[in-house]
Amino acid sequence: MPAASDTRQSIIDAVLRIIGQDGIAAVTNRRIAKEAGVSLGSVTYHFATQHELLRESLLQFVAEETRHFTGLADECAGEAFDIGQAAEVVAQVAGGNDFDSRHIAPFELYVQAGRDERLRAAAGECFAAYDLVAARVLTRLGVPDPERLAGVAVALVFGQQLRRLATGAPAEDLVDTLLVLTRLGA
Repeated sequence: MPAASDTRQSIIDAVLRIIGQDGIAAVTNRRIAKEAGVSLGSVTYHFATQHELLRESLLQFVAEETRHFTGLADECAGEAFDIGQAAEVVAQVAGGNDFDSRHIAPFELYVQAGRDERLRAAAGECFAAYDLVAARVLTRLGVPDPERLAGVAVALVFGQQLRRLATGAPAEDLVDTLLVLTRLGA
């Protein structure tokens, strides 16, 4: 029998897959149970409300993203950080050309946070982590006032990612956009 934390994790992973595949409206306890391979009772045992389920899914995504992007920023440490290294980091942020349900789910969750103020704090935590990573990279590039420009850089990343999602534009467009931003800020 799986541990409670494994079951809870399976449920959250299933929620993120469902959201990425078919949107938040498709998140039902029956579908979650089927997708996670758990009983229907397990879903309601671990998450009393859909709000709790969405919030925990968003928080898990935030934690993973924060770890990933903080690691990327830490890799950028050092005296010499040039535009070529920045391009490599941006390419990692872009995550390649394929969008799967894990890439799509956050957009759905952020839109839902716009509708449900109870999710806004979790979304705010995620954007604060993105801003921190952006500020670190901009600082290492020698861009003046990196904290002020960090939010702009994050907005550009999200806008380009949304554009990629909607149009199939290549990841290179995101890299080009961010490189332009760093040149303007320098």
